[in-house]
Amino acid sequence: MLATGAAVTTALAQVDREKIYQWINELSSPETRENALLELSKKRESVPDLAPMLWHSCGTIAALLQEIVNIYPSINPPTLTAHQSNRVCNALALLQCVASHPETRSAFLAAHIPLFLYPFLHTVSKTRPFEYLRLTSLGVIGALVKTDEQEVINFLLTTEIIPLCLRIMESGSELSKTVATFILQKILLDDTGLAYICQTYERFSHVAMILGKMVLQLSKEPSARLLKHVVRCYLRLSDNSRAREALRQCLPDQLKDTTFSQVLKDDTTTKRWLAQLVKNLQEGQVTDPRGIPLPTQ
Repeated sequence: MLATGAAVTTALAQVDREKIYQWINELSSPETRENALLELSKKRESVPDLAPMLWHSCGTIAALLQEIVNIYPSINPPTLTAHQSNRVCNALALLQCVASHPETRSAFLAAHIPLFLYPFLHTVSKTRPFEYLRLTSLGVIGALVKTDEQEVINFLLTTEIIPLCLRIMESGSELSKTVATFILQKILLDDTGLAYICQTYERFSHVAMILGKMVLQLSKEPSARLLKHVVRCYLRLSDNSRAREALRQCLPDQLKDTTFSQVLKDDTTTKRWLAQLVKNLQEGQVTDPRGIPLPTQ
């Protein structure tokens, strides 16, 4: 009986595989592509090797890029419909699958595919189709940085991802702000990323200004999840000596007083990060006999 059950399971799995192969083939034809995008995007979590199958099958990545490029005319002027947005987001979900997979990630970066998504991150329309498009595009970049791979950070630093994320952090929806801040956090947590952002005053001050605006906004409309990423960004910046000096002057008061006590009452991790941030900024301040803080050597 057990053997029969196993045979049935194997047969079902084989049928499923056959359907996956069929849908991948159907991506190459404009007539069958929309349904294939929908079905494959639903299955992406349950087929572990879907990314290599997509990457190595003939014409598939070209078809996904065609879906993205087809939407460009609807960005400016902003005429994107919900149907168009849903369709291209299914294509983006499959690209996120490729971006996440260790076997296909390097090739995905080498082909500079993330750059095709940047026009979507440049959009500012607040309509739901555009918000969904931005969020799904951020999800692809988020999947890349989540891997903590050095090659991902090296690639992103050659692109305009930091200013794009900063703009979304300033004016996006709460969910988009959260993903954009997570991407910035992951870049900062890499030594190369931290050095890049702290290399010039302009870069650092842009980041600090947006984080400061977010803290002010969060004091009016709290979000524990978003605040967690903002605090982690500040804490990481405080690991750089020049940034630490600047943060002593520009860290928002709301992070030093009890503004967020209620929001963080059950979040021990963020409370610990915040305490460490304040401690980092207090340490190493040398005072001369007249009581004037001197810069550390």
